[in-house]
Amino acid sequence: MTPRLASPLRLTWLLLLAVACAPEPSPEVPEGAELESAEAAITLPPSYTDAQVTAIARPTALAFTPDGRLLITTQPGQLRVYANGALLPTPALDLTARLCTNSERGLLGIAVDPAFATNRYIYVYYTFNKFNTCTTNITNVAVNRVSRFTLPDTNVVAASSELVLLDNIPSTAGNHNGGDLHFGQDGLLYISVGDGGCQLGDPTRCAGQNTTARRLDVMLGKMLRIRKDGSIPTDNPWYAAAGSRRCGNPAGVPTGTGPCQENYATGLRNPFRFAFQPGTNTFFINDVGQGVWEEIDEGIKGADYGWNTREGHCANNSTTSCGAPPAGMTNPIFDYKHGTNDASSPFQNCNSITGGTFAPVGAWAPGDDNAYFFSDYVCGKVFKLTRGAGGAVSVSAFATGLGGSSAVTLRFGPSSAGQALYYTTYANGGEVRRINYSGTTNRPPVAAVTASPTAGSTPLTVSFNGGGSSDPDGDALTYLWNFGDGSAVVQTTTPTTSHVYTTAGAFTASLTVRDARGASSTQAATVRIDAGNTAPVVTITSPAAGLRFRVGQTLVLTGSATDAEDGQLPDSSLRWEALLHHDEHTHPLLTPTTGNNLTLAAPSPEDLAAVNTNYVEIILTATDSQGRSTTVTRDVLPIIVDVALGSVPSGLTLQVNGTSFTTPATVKSWPGYTLNVSAPAQADSTGAWKVWSAWSDGGARAHGYLTPDGASSLTATYKDGLRARVNFQPAGAPVPAGYVADAGLVFGARGNGFSYGWNADNSALARDRNSATSPDQRYDTFNHLQKAENPNASWELAVPSGRYSVTLAAGDPDHFDSVFRLALEGQLALSGTPNTSTRFFTSTASVTVTDGRLSLTSGSGAANNKINFIDVEQQE
Repeated sequence: MTPRLASPLRLTWLLLLAVACAPEPSPEVPEGAELESAEAAITLPPSYTDAQVTAIARPTALAFTPDGRLLITTQPGQLRVYANGALLPTPALDLTARLCTNSERGLLGIAVDPAFATNRYIYVYYTFNKFNTCTTNITNVAVNRVSRFTLPDTNVVAASSELVLLDNIPSTAGNHNGGDLHFGQDGLLYISVGDGGCQLGDPTRCAGQNTTARRLDVMLGKMLRIRKDGSIPTDNPWYAAAGSRRCGNPAGVPTGTGPCQENYATGLRNPFRFAFQPGTNTFFINDVGQGVWEEIDEGIKGADYGWNTREGHCANNSTTSCGAPPAGMTNPIFDYKHGTNDASSPFQNCNSITGGTFAPVGAWAPGDDNAYFFSDYVCGKVFKLTRGAGGAVSVSAFATGLGGSSAVTLRFGPSSAGQALYYTTYANGGEVRRINYSGTTNRPPVAAVTASPTAGSTPLTVSFNGGGSSDPDGDALTYLWNFGDGSAVVQTTTPTTSHVYTTAGAFTASLTVRDARGASSTQAATVRIDAGNTAPVVTITSPAAGLRFRVGQTLVLTGSATDAEDGQLPDSSLRWEALLHHDEHTHPLLTPTTGNNLTLAAPSPEDLAAVNTNYVEIILTATDSQGRSTTVTRDVLPIIVDVALGSVPSGLTLQVNGTSFTTPATVKSWPGYTLNVSAPAQADSTGAWKVWSAWSDGGARAHGYLTPDGASSLTATYKDGLRARVNFQPAGAPVPAGYVADAGLVFGARGNGFSYGWNADNSALARDRNSATSPDQRYDTFNHLQKAENPNASWELAVPSGRYSVTLAAGDPDHFDSVFRLALEGQLALSGTPNTSTRFFTSTASVTVTDGRLSLTSGSGAANNKINFIDVEQQE
């Protein structure tokens, strides 16, 4: 495995800027208007070409069998096979009846057994409707699972061949499922799992507040590793930990709270896709970010990638708090910032990392060997990442103009040209496409066509425009038009023409383009023309135009459609979808569902930052008896109310959903949305230490505040608290600023507002090194806890009973003959063994004091124990 890098390597142009807000929601599309879309022109480097493999709705993942079959999973639950140049008409496997596909659930990942040629095994990751409900954030939520099936040469998978290998992964909020599967060179199956979106056991804590990925007793927010039969490799990092369990046992989750044996790495938000470098156990993980950063992590056994404490190479939701990661956490090898970036950045308006794959050696140009290609779902780009000597990372845009909702999965696989980069996209109704390397040969042009009108009574005159067609080599084009009604093919040297349809019917008009050197477009561009048939007129009656919703409100989806030829269309001709818009991308709320008068629970905003930008888009499509469709949409906006935050005294900082506000402040919220508020202990403007006393709503110091339907206020009242900063030093040594001195005297009042001291006179054991290796005066002085004169020394500070945050430091700039073990209230709070490179240890612990004295003693295993300083801050 490639060695872990000590810090993230980012491009010099990647600026640390604040996240820009998304634009206001777009106005409604007028009812009855037909939505038209045009495919964006894909831009590639010279010698590369892009072409469609097959059209397929909502494709999620790809895999290849050794005999060249392309396996395609779709979110609704079908496994399709593409073989011998065609998509087979019958699904190889249909799991629709057992899936939940709301939100981001569904059939999400697939892998082929390395020994497929002899055992025919494939592995899939899907959201199982285990409790006959797809409702999110309830006790018995749907679960993600990994199953093995047998795919025979007939391309028909027997449902009875299923062997569930890994089960009981809660799909808490419906999103952040992860769901990628790959075999490593070690023959083991690796699985990526997201954090579930909302906190397991507390659905009010979502997005950046969700701490589930920090827990080892669940499989959420993890990379997992299992054997082919579902058993656990004994060298998994937490396999032998005390109380460890096989959490994904299909027979049921074992009791206990010990670590999950399946866990391979932790601290991930939504590791949607990952990939192995061919022939190695090196793999990269694409972890989708929350508020600021998208990141690529190198897969390391036992690693903690930091979510929700960290995002990218910074503290969660920060572009400035970007120092070294806390001990035990691993920074990404590369990250990029959301949204608005420097003008030279290729990541402008990118917001969601998705597909990733390594280029096999010899597949493409020599400069592509072992390069990592990754994509962004929102900005529709593919990027190329290479690592040079010493691990230096270089990233550039490779393909642009793929359109939004694209490049969900990337995968290298066989093609007629050798090896191609295949990718799935939700754009244009759903496709699998591939990028080939053509070298110096002439590249084929790409056809694109639009038409107007596309429906109407006969005779119908239609104007066609192929101006969107292009040639990657810049050659002039010839346009070949087939109008689909049996008339002769028309050839033009200009991109426009027209045709009159005199016979009623549905016709597929197509355009092929040819370049000056004789190469023709790989696929014809097509458009449907309905002569003698008009499109339905569609109306959404509910939700009403202008309606604003509260969280949890039942939205009834009601509409109707009339057609000039068919009259009133039945409810069975209506298909509904709903999307939650977030910045420049969307999350599904309701997957395509046929019928009328459907119900939808209004969502919460994705996080506090999205309160002003999230909204719901309702989409209704009606299809007439001739297959002609009209789609209309309606944007439904939330009610936004003010919550006035205050504190007594004013000017203190309060936490709301993980964001800090200095009072007085106004927070925007949605009625029914829970604001998780907290009143941290802090110093006021005079430097006096304050601790929380009460909230105006009677809640606890940290509690959920359910936003009411109108403007409201919430005030935290504080009282005087204790903060003591004590430096251990000989009498007469300089006292660090902000500290009081302890010279080793027996416990008593010190005349500085505090009472503290030792169990016996310890003054002779205080030291002042005056060493240049000390970071500052606090570390240069200390006192002993284990000298012969007082071998079991203890120190106490008089404090009110309550909860305290205590920071300790232990070290000696000149000597390394210690084993530091410091205990507070009998619990180990600091541990470390010094050497010439690590002389000092600092640790912070939370301590509850019930007897009025905070006690400091040596912990078990200490040798020549020492204490430099102690910072004590009352919390409650």
